[in-house]
Order: sequence, then structure tokens, then C-alpha cells
Amino acid sequence: MSACRSRILMLVVAAPLLLGAVPRPCRAQQAGVPSPDPALLARANRLLSQVPVIDGHNDLPSELLDRFGGDPLAAHLDRGQPALETDLPRLKAGHVGAQFWSAYVENDSIPAGASLRVALRQIDMVHRMVDAYPAALAPARTAADIERIEAEGRTASLIGVEGGHAIEGSLSALRMLYDLGVRYMTLTHNTTLPWADAALDYPRRHGLTPFGVDVIHEMNRLGMFADLSHVSAEVMRDVLRATRAPVIFSHSSARALVDHPRNVPDDVLRLMPANGGVVMVNFCPCFTGKGAELWDARVDSALQAAKAGAASPEQAQAAFRAWMRTHPRPIATVSDIADHIDHVVKLAGIDHVGVGGDYDGTGGDLPVGMPDVSSYPVLFAELLRRGYTDEQLKKIAGLNLLRAMRQMEAVAAQLQKTERPLLTDLAPKASAQ
Repeated sequence: MSACRSRILMLVVAAPLLLGAVPRPCRAQQAGVPSPDPALLARANRLLSQVPVIDGHNDLPSELLDRFGGDPLAAHLDRGQPALETDLPRLKAGHVGAQFWSAYVENDSIPAGASLRVALRQIDMVHRMVDAYPAALAPARTAADIERIEAEGRTASLIGVEGGHAIEGSLSALRMLYDLGVRYMTLTHNTTLPWADAALDYPRRHGLTPFGVDVIHEMNRLGMFADLSHVSAEVMRDVLRATRAPVIFSHSSARALVDHPRNVPDDVLRLMPANGGVVMVNFCPCFTGKGAELWDARVDSALQAAKAGAASPEQAQAAFRAWMRTHPRPIATVSDIADHIDHVVKLAGIDHVGVGGDYDGTGGDLPVGMPDVSSYPVLFAELLRRGYTDEQLKKIAGLNLLRAMRQMEAVAAQLQKTERPLLTDLAPKASAQ
């Protein structure tokens, strides 16, 4: 789940009567968007039929739990589900050969002591979703699985746990999550943990603690990507020093273009070639739209001003909505997403970029012209227009992730010959602080 959607939820909590006051401009503005050049779009579709699109992050499991009672059949994903941004026909149209489904662990599960339980519920949702549609989806745990399943015409389904609080300070829990099919863990979500700082929280650790290093080393030994989306820049650098295997950013963009803490700084991008990892560019306008970081700061002031100057909640609501009409949330276009890919390629190289669309995780905040998972050919048509070669685009689509995953698996196989499971765990009280 992106910080955009989390932000909408925080605004709603701060001012319940403002529910719905924060618009979702991208949904409203999809109509009338100029179509890409038909010849380039046809070429992009031909290219993507030759190589799987491997997307780093999709929050459909959370949507199924929240909106369909956790029943994947009730969502009718096989028929098309217009209430969602992801369904089986649109995965096919978007040439998505492999998807990391997010097992999102809410931050409020931390004080409740329920993070592992929430993670298991989300993982179970992924398993049940895949089992419900065996003609279109199949479970995958390795790079070889991805290639085999994609060749069968199905979408390889992998699991990424979003939020390291899921393990509750226990490497034993980490190992059990691996056994359940988890192949990446986002080290934090938006809350700083006892062993790692989050990008959107106060930096209490200033990087990784010794236990945090143990988490990385055990992930290396198991064969699980360390996902650096959502962590602070200090943690990014510490992980890159500690890891023996490639890392990923499952859904992050370039900070030089949009100065958001969730995006990747230039110095970290320059470290990626030595690591072998992949930055999977996020599509959400809050990370890619020009001026998004300035709007984010101004909306807080506008909300507080509306509340302070009103005699009633209704007046505050009206004042805030009036401000929103004259200060709409910045949008992102397909060109903006391509700009972030260009920047990652410039600093990290063509071998270290991929896509992490964050569909069904942004509260409807999406790039204009890219409303759902069928939209990948539109992006690749834009990249073709910019002069990328077919071989370069195949790397961006999925070959870079496959290469990094094979490398990660090879490191794990070697480490398992020489290292035993790490036994360090945080005390229960420490793991919740």
C-alpha cells in the first residue's frame, strides 16, 4: 500500500467529515487522454508478448479482504471487475507474466501485537486467490517458476510482505514466512521499527541496528529479497553495505525528480550496479507527479486553516473543499513515469530498472492514461518513442528482475552450504517499540 492511500486514510481520521474531500483526479481524468501512437502501441504489445512483464507490487489481496469479505470468487476476477484496477482479463491485456502480490501489514497492528497474524491473513488471501483461478494464476517461488508459468500463459504469482513488523522481531517468523512462499519483505512500512527507520517516520535508529543486519543476512541465506521501498535513505545505504545478494525497490521512484522520502536518492541509485539489484518504478502521482511533494506539504496547512477558521465541522468541510477545487492534487502522466525510468537508467544503468505499478494500493491515484494493469503497453510505447531498443525494454519489463532473482537464489544456495540459521531474536517488548 502506498503512502498516497495511507495519507488519504490519515486525513479521514483527522477530520471524519472530510471523507471524500480529497479527490482522486486520475480516475476522473482518464477520459479524453490522447492515445499513444498506434504503431508504437502495436510494437509494444508484440514486444511484451515475448517477455513477461514482472510487476513488483500490487495490493489486490488487501482489496479482496476489505471489499469482498476475503472471498476471491465474489470479486469475479475472471469476468472483469470494474471496481478494481486489477482483474484477470486486464492482467492478460497488460502482458503481466508475473506479479508480486503485496501482503500488506497495517501499521496499527504494531501496538496491537497483531502484525504476524495480519501478515498470515494476507498471505492466506494470496494463496486462496491463486487457488480460486488456476486457469489464469499459478504460485511461483523461483525465477524458473516464473519462466515456466509465463510460458503456460498464466500469471506467476509471488508474495511480498509489506512491512518488516510482520516478523515481530523473530527470525524464526521470517523463516516461516519464507516457507509460505514470501520472496521479498519490505523492511518497514511507514513506522520506524526497533531495528530500522521508515522513510515517513522519525529516524530513531539512523539506519540498521545489529539485529537489522541479522535480518538482512538471514534473508540472504534463505533466498528472499530485501525490499527497500519505504525505508529511510540511511537504511538503504546500510542494507547495501550489509547484503550479500541483490536488493529490490518494489515500488519506488526517483527522488531527484520528486523530492519525496519514499523515492530513491541519486547516491543510492549509483550504488545499484555494484549490488545487482533493481529499482521498480512506482506509478503513483504522489511519487511521480511534478509538484506532488509541495502539494503534500500545503494540504496539511490548508486542512488546519479550514478547521481553525470554521465555527462548525460543516464549515470546515466546505472551506477545505473550496481550497481543493482551486488547488487540485498534482497528476502524473505516462511521460512522467517514463521520466523516472530515464533517470534510474541514467544513474543506475539499464540493467537495474523495472516496474512496480502499485495498482489497487493508491486509493485511485493513478497516472493519466494508465488506469489499470492493462496499461503497461502504453508505458512501453512511450519508451519506444524515446528511443529505447527492444532489448532494453525487455530488460525493463522483466529480464532485470529475473536476473537479480537468479543471482539472489545462487547466493542463498551457496550460503546454505556454509551458514546455519541465525538464532538472534528481539525480546517481545523490544520488538513492539
